Amino acid sequence: MALWGSGLPGPEAEGARSSHDAPRRRPFKSGPGLRRQRPRQKMAGPGRQERTADLLQSETVEAPAVTPALAVGRSGPAAFSSSQGSGCRSVSVVFPGSVTQQGCCRFACELLKHVLYQRHQLPLPYEQLACFYRRALPRQPQDGDAVKKKPHTTDSGSSRKGQQVLKELEGVFWHLEALFNLTLVPRILILLGGNAMSPKELYEINLEGISVGNAEESLQTPSCVRKIFHSLFLSDVFSELQVVPVMGTIVMVQGHRDCGIDWFRPKLNYKVPMRGRKLTVNLSCGGNGSAGASSQQGVTSAWDNYIWFQAPVTVKGFHE
Repeated sequence: MALWGSGLPGPEAEGARSSHDAPRRRPFKSGPGLRRQRPRQKMAGPGRQERTADLLQSETVEAPAVTPALAVGRSGPAAFSSSQGSGCRSVSVVFPGSVTQQGCCRFACELLKHVLYQRHQLPLPYEQLACFYRRALPRQPQDGDAVKKKPHTTDSGSSRKGQQVLKELEGVFWHLEALFNLTLVPRILILLGGNAMSPKELYEINLEGISVGNAEESLQTPSCVRKIFHSLFLSDVFSELQVVPVMGTIVMVQGHRDCGIDWFRPKLNYKVPMRGRKLTVNLSCGGNGSAGASSQQGVTSAWDNYIWFQAPVTVKGFHE
C-alpha cells in the first residue's frame, strides 16, 4: 500500500504542504485499438461460409489491456501501490538510541495529525487549523469595556465542525498521554473510514522494537520526530492516493489489560483487520542500548497480557 510523502507537522510543514496533495484519478480512456464493429453483410453465392469467416476475422475488436491499477474500483480511493501487490506498505525508522515514553506518545499524536491532513480529513495541518480557530473565537468582554459592535466571527457550519473536530482531537491526545503514563503501548491503529472491523484504510504504528529510557539517557524527541517524517518523505507513501470524502477516524491502542485506564474501552476479542489498504510505520531503537533491549525482551514475553482499547469518539473530518 503505497502511502504518503511527508512533511513536518505544524509550522515546519507549511512550505511542503502543496507537494503532498493527492492527485485526482484521470478518467479512463479507451485505447486506439478499440474500433466499432461493422454489421455483418449478407452474402450469397458460392463460398459464402468461407467469405463470411474471412470478413469476421478481419473485423475482430482489439480491446486494450487493463492494468491492475485501472481495474481497482474507480469510485473509491486509489489503491496503495506496493511492490508486493497486496495493498500493504511499511516504513521502518531506527533510532540510534533509546527514547522516552512521552516521546512515544508524541510520535503517535504527530502521525495521527499527519494522516488526517494527508488523507484530506483536515483542510490544514493541525497546528495551523488550531491557530486559525483560536483567533476566530470572540474575545470575552471585560469590566469597563465600552459598548461596541459585535465582532465579526466565523459562525458558519464549517467553523462549528472545525471547532468540534479540534475539541475531539485534543481529547484523544490528552487521554493518549494518560495511557502512555500508565502502560507500555506496543501498537496503535488509525482506522480511516468504515468501522473498526472493516476500515477502508489502516495505519499501524508499531512500537514493539522501542527501547524506553529516562530523559537524561534518551534521544531528543524533536530530532526523532524529524527522522520519522524524513523517512516518510523519502518513501513517498501518499503521492498516489486520491482525494477521499469526509470519513470517520477510529483510534485503537494496545495496552496492559490491568493498566486502569477508564476512558478507552477494552476490546478483548478484537483482531486487526487483514483486508484493505494498510501502512505500517515500524519504530525501533538501535545503538548500544543493551540494557533497554534486555528489558524490552522481558516485556515482549508478556505481550499476551496486552489487549486492544478503542477511543470512545469517532473523529469526523471536514472540508471547507
